[in-house]
Amino acid sequence: QVQLVESGGGYVRSGESLRLSCVAPRSLLSVQTMGWYRDTPGKQRVMLASISVRGNTNYADSVWGRFTISKDDVGNTMHLQMDSLKPGDTGLYVCNVIVLGVSYWGQGTRVTVSS
Repeated sequence: QVQLVESGGGYVRSGESLRLSCVAPRSLLSVQTMGWYRDTPGKQRVMLASISVRGNTNYADSVWGRFTISKDDVGNTMHLQMDSLKPGDTGLYVCNVIVLGVSYWGQGTRVTVSS
C-alpha cells in the first residue's frame, strides 16, 4: 500500500494563491510521473498538471499560466503553486503517482475559492 500525503488546501478568495504539496514514500522507487487532479461533484476527475521524472511538465488549458508544478530533487515530493485562483478552481485536489505503470492516488486536499 502506497500512501500519498497531500497538504496545503484551504479557503481563499478569487485572485489569491495556494501551494499544495504531495509527499510519496521515499522508499518508492522508479517513479515515472507525478501529477495533480481535481474532483468536482458531478464531473469527471480532471488532470490539472503533471511532471515526469525528467522534469517535463504538462498542464490543462484551464490552469495554463496560473499553476506551476514542481518536484524536489531529494525525495518524492511534489508541489503545485496555484496563482490567480478562480471560483471554478474549487474542488478536491488529488495527488497521483505512477510507478512502473501502476497508478497510486492520495486522499486529496480541498480547495475552495470564493468570488
